[in-house]
Amino acid sequence: MTDKQIEKVIAKIEKYKKALAADKKYWDGQYRDGQGIRYIIPKQFIKIRDCKGGLRYLNWFDKNFSDDSGYPIFLFEWTFILFKCDKLLDAEQKAHRPFFSNTFLFDIFLEKEPLPLDKNESLNWEYQLLVENFAYTNKDTEFIEFAGWAAKILSSREFLEKANEFIEIERQLKNEPVGQRRTELVNRSSKIKYG
Repeated sequence: MTDKQIEKVIAKIEKYKKALAADKKYWDGQYRDGQGIRYIIPKQFIKIRDCKGGLRYLNWFDKNFSDDSGYPIFLFEWTFILFKCDKLLDAEQKAHRPFFSNTFLFDIFLEKEPLPLDKNESLNWEYQLLVENFAYTNKDTEFIEFAGWAAKILSSREFLEKANEFIEIERQLKNEPVGQRRTELVNRSSKIKYG
């Protein structure tokens, strides 16, 4: 990127931060952010290769939106930023979240054929369609090292055991009617997703 392009992205980040501050002021000290502005800021830091700035933002996000589960692409960006800042243990823990939010995301990124899984996809961001036009690629020089690391994490025994259990639960949820058994399955799935 040229200096001028970087300046434009920095100006965009500041604009988004001001919009979030205005949102908080409008809602008497609470963030509502119905537009989802909070999710598009990490992408801007990645564009200008300022992962330290991205990490500062994500720490702020975690403090101010601690109960926000995020969505797959945002969680992927968070994992990438942690990786680039050498927060490898945190990145490894975070890498599970984008997978459990959308099981297709890492397959698309790593250019693997997504497995057709007969499972519950009750939320919009669980569908393959969400990541078919995924902006990040393992061939981008900025992502090559991350792709190798992610492939290793996703093939670890610990991860595969969790993934298999999660997918089996989601398969059962697909046809499980409302009731105690479904509640138990949802709770088990949430425990895997969010630790």
